Amino acid sequence: MDKTVEIVILAMVAAFLGLRLYSVLGRRAEHEERPVQPRFEPKGDALPRPAAPELPGAQASGMPPRALVPGVTPAIERGLKEIAAADRRFDTLAFVDSAKAAYRMVLEAFWKGDREALAHLCDPSVLAGFTAAIEAREAAGETLDNRLVRIEESTIVAASFQAPMARITVRFLSDIAAVTRNAEGQMIAGSLDDAVEARDMWTFSRNTGAASPDWLLEETDEG
Repeated sequence: MDKTVEIVILAMVAAFLGLRLYSVLGRRAEHEERPVQPRFEPKGDALPRPAAPELPGAQASGMPPRALVPGVTPAIERGLKEIAAADRRFDTLAFVDSAKAAYRMVLEAFWKGDREALAHLCDPSVLAGFTAAIEAREAAGETLDNRLVRIEESTIVAASFQAPMARITVRFLSDIAAVTRNAEGQMIAGSLDDAVEARDMWTFSRNTGAASPDWLLEETDEG
C-alpha cells in the first residue's frame, strides 16, 4: 500500500477515536459539574420529578440575570441573594422549575386524598387544612376527578431569609379541569372539557441549617 495513503487512513482513524473519547469524557464532565438541585420530593418513596432544564446565565450566587427571572424586583432579588448566601446549593431557576413540579404533586395528592404524600410535601399547618377538606369530602361521599391541564405562569413574588429559614412565594397561573362526583360516581359539578383558570400564591420554606435540601409548602392563598 502507498505510504501516503496509509498515513491518511491512520490519521482518519486517530481523528475518529479522538472524537469518540472527547464525546464520552465531555458528557461525563458536564454531568459531574452539574449543581445540586433544590428538591420538593417526599422523604419516603420518591415521586417522579422532572429534571430542571439547563438554562444559560446562572451565576454562582444562585441569582441569574434579572432578564431570566420575570417580575424580579430589587426586594425580591435581595431576598434571593440572602438565601443563596446561606445555602450554596440554591439556584433560582432550578427552584422555580421544582416549584412547578411541587405544585402539580400537591394538587394531585389532594385531589386523590393521598394524606401520606401531602405529609411529605407540606408543613403541619397546611397539611391540617388539606386533611380537613379531604375528610369533609369523604364524609359527603364525594370524590374529585380533577386534572391540571397546564401551568401558564410561575413567578416569584416574594423572597426572604430570616436565619435559618428561607421563604419564597410563587404565583401560579394554571388551567384546571375539575369534576366532582357523588358516591355513585355520577358527576354533580364541573366539567372535564372546560378548564377553569386558577390563580394561586404558594409560599415554600426551608431550614437552611438542615441537612435535607427539601422545601415544604408553608402557606397557600389565592393570587
